[in-house]
Amino acid sequence: MKSFYITDSGRVRSHNEDSVTIVKNSAGEHLMIVADGMGGHRAGEVASSMVVTQIGSRFQALSTIGTKLDAVNWLKENVSEINTNIIKYSEEHPEAMGLGTTCVMALLTKDFLMFANIGDSSGFVFKNNKLHKITKDHTLVNLLVETGDLSESEAANHPKKNVLMKALGATDKCELDIFDVVDKDIQAIMLSSDGLTNMLTKEQIERVLNEEGLTVEEKLIKLIKKCNVRGGQDNISIAYLVKESGEK
Repeated sequence: MKSFYITDSGRVRSHNEDSVTIVKNSAGEHLMIVADGMGGHRAGEVASSMVVTQIGSRFQALSTIGTKLDAVNWLKENVSEINTNIIKYSEEHPEAMGLGTTCVMALLTKDFLMFANIGDSSGFVFKNNKLHKITKDHTLVNLLVETGDLSESEAANHPKKNVLMKALGATDKCELDIFDVVDKDIQAIMLSSDGLTNMLTKEQIERVLNEEGLTVEEKLIKLIKKCNVRGGQDNISIAYLVKESGEK
């Protein structure tokens, strides 16, 4: 497997509240994480960093994540603990009122692939040169689409499309959504913050990922540049894990 991750502040925000990583444990299992922080006085990066640092370091220390059920329980327990820590930090630092973060993760072992998310950072698989979104955004607009009150086209330009219904640090209990990907015959896995998906369409991202002659790193840098050319209105983070030629 070949991996690369990148984060950029964009062209509008004065600082970067995103955190991103890809880590591997001694069993060769991969965990990818993207967290998009929010909150006053640069508190957003505190929350997103808590997710990436704690979960990433704990995963690296594991000899193996174990079974699929073990993995689900491990992810949920760690996210629940981080949610409590974020709330505690907010209570101890009044200037950090509104502190929180989204979180999307992908866990790949020799036996399974699963995604987990809270908020509107996205998880995708890349198969047959097409990008397929696995996770569902926890936004007000997406909820209205699911209930039939908004069409997909109305949702794309809705003034409240970034209003979150779920985020770490928002409430005492915060449940992860877990997605089990049965078909592991894929080319790559991609995670991103909404700084990418709000600036580029799925088709525009696909075109870059399908470009020949570019390394993984060059493709992700090109995606960042395209977002910034279009205004770069938010921090942009991408994590990408791709199978190398001949790898099953």
